[in-house]
Amino acid sequence: MGRRAAGAGHAAVKGPVRPTKSGAKERATESRAPVQSSPTATTAKERATESHAPKHWAEALARAALERRGWTTVAANARVPGGELDLVMHDGRALVFVEVRQRRGEAQGGAAESLVARKRARVRRAAALWLARHGGDDRPIRFDAVLVDGDRRAPRLRLVRDAF
Repeated sequence: MGRRAAGAGHAAVKGPVRPTKSGAKERATESRAPVQSSPTATTAKERATESHAPKHWAEALARAALERRGWTTVAANARVPGGELDLVMHDGRALVFVEVRQRRGEAQGGAAESLVARKRARVRRAAALWLARHGGDDRPIRFDAVLVDGDRRAPRLRLVRDAF
């Protein structure tokens, strides 16, 4: 069977050719479905997803805690060229860009130590791009951090206003 050129109604075929049990050759395709976290991750994509998965629970926890304080969510995990904003929220009239930092233990330092200058600069650039796209409505802007130390069973949250 020959290859078809990508064009109207046809997708380009990608991936290595692998033999199947029957001996026929089959082309591997890339799945766009999210990878579920599992303790037996074997592919690089699964390992990468697992390494980011812990932060998602911390972001959800931080968002819920801030909403209980009366904050409203504007965006979560907002992607912009070159970065991502964990949470964009309103605290009263202020537009707040919230960076969530999570660490399980003190081996590599706590969550506060992970908010290094390079990360703060990335968040500022991402916020500027987000504001250029969505506008700031002349609201005061603030950069806060929610620091989450510990694991899911016993998390400790700390809000740092004007963190950077």
